[in-house]
Amino acid sequence: MRLFFIEETELSGMNPAIRGADARHIINVLRLKPGEVIGLFDGTGRQYKARIYAFSSGMVEVSVLESFESGIESPLELVVAQSLLKEKKMDGLVRQLTELGVSKWMPFISERSVPRPDGKRIIARTERWEKIAKEAAKQCRRVKITRIDKMTSFDEVLASEKDYDLKVVFWENEKNLLDKKSLAAGCANLNRILVMFGPEGGFAVSEIEKAKENGFITAGIGPRILKAETATVCACAFMQFLFGDMGKNLDKDEGLK
Repeated sequence: MRLFFIEETELSGMNPAIRGADARHIINVLRLKPGEVIGLFDGTGRQYKARIYAFSSGMVEVSVLESFESGIESPLELVVAQSLLKEKKMDGLVRQLTELGVSKWMPFISERSVPRPDGKRIIARTERWEKIAKEAAKQCRRVKITRIDKMTSFDEVLASEKDYDLKVVFWENEKNLLDKKSLAAGCANLNRILVMFGPEGGFAVSEIEKAKENGFITAGIGPRILKAETATVCACAFMQFLFGDMGKNLDKDEGLK
C-alpha cells in the first residue's frame, strides 16, 4: 500500500485532503483513481488506511477507514546535534539519519565550522532539510518525521534540555570506544539520548572540556579517523543497535564487549 503524507490538522476536519507535492504525485504521476485505497501518515507516529474520495482543485480528498500504530518507530529517542558541515554533506545526513530513526536533528555552529550562513540562507536550508526528512520518512516507511530544529550555537546546544538519560560527544581524540556497559553505567534506562558531532576539523579542546562540564561523556568510534558525516552515521547506527531496535534479535551483552 502506497504511503502519503497528510497534515495532522487535515485529519481533524470534515473533509480531509492531501495537498501539495503528494497530491500532485497522486494525480499527475501515479494517476490513481477515486475508490483506490492508500496509506497515510501525519508525522506524529500514527498511520492511516484511507480511500480516495475525489480530486478537487489540485487536492486529493480522502475518507479515513482506520488508524493504527505502525510499530516501525524505535523505542529510543535519539537526538543528534550536528556541527555544520558543507551543504551537500548536511543534506545527505538528514536523509540517512531519518532512515536510522533519529527523532530530532539539531544543526549548530561550532568554533571550527567552515560554513557561516546568514539568516536568509539558514531559513532556506532548514526548509530544504525538512523536505528531505519528509521524503526520507516516506521512503523508509517511517510514520514520524525527524524534527529539524532551528540552527543554533554550540553553547546553546549545551544549555538545551537537561532531561536526557545520556549525553555523548564523539571526538576523534578519545581512545575509549563505545560499549554498552560504560555508556549505561549508572543509568537504569536509556530511552532518551543526545549525541553530538563536530565539523570536518573536529571540536576544539576547549569545546570538549565545556561539554564535559555540562554532563557529556566523550567517546571514540575506532582507531581510524572517519569523515565527519561517516562518524555521525556510524555512531547513530551503533546507538540504535545498542539501545534501539536495530539489534533486536542479537545478544547485545554477549556479542559486544
